[in-house]
Amino acid sequence: MALKLNDKLASGIRAHGEAAYPHECCGALLGCHTGADRETRALLPLLNRRTDSPQNRFSVSAADVRAAEQAAAAQGLDLIGWYHSHPDHPAQPSDYDREHAWPWYSYVIVSVHSGHGAELTAWRLAEDRSAFEHEPLESAASISKR
Repeated sequence: MALKLNDKLASGIRAHGEAAYPHECCGALLGCHTGADRETRALLPLLNRRTDSPQNRFSVSAADVRAAEQAAAAQGLDLIGWYHSHPDHPAQPSDYDREHAWPWYSYVIVSVHSGHGAELTAWRLAEDRSAFEHEPLESAASISKR
């Protein structure tokens, strides 16, 4: 299973991370299932609702989840996952990320070093919620469009 993310969308995630720096950014991945893979076709940037430690945590509200589902449906897409940034830390999920994740979504993390977006990685939570599994991230200049 792989997550497809074209270069324009990858740049959008990096730009969101840079704009939010030194805080974490977050947003939704909208797309579709293509066999065993998922193809990201749009992003929905969201406000990090975490007020006590936004530099190293993010949260979204139930209303944000509903808004993401509605935005996806309006475009004939599905909510396929979430993205967020790790300011001045590697693009690897933390225990906090694992504790607040759902197994059926893809998770993209962008590392933002000194305000500059860097590495992008993708992950899926194991069904038993014990750990994240690396999800291959296919980045291409032109992934098919509807």
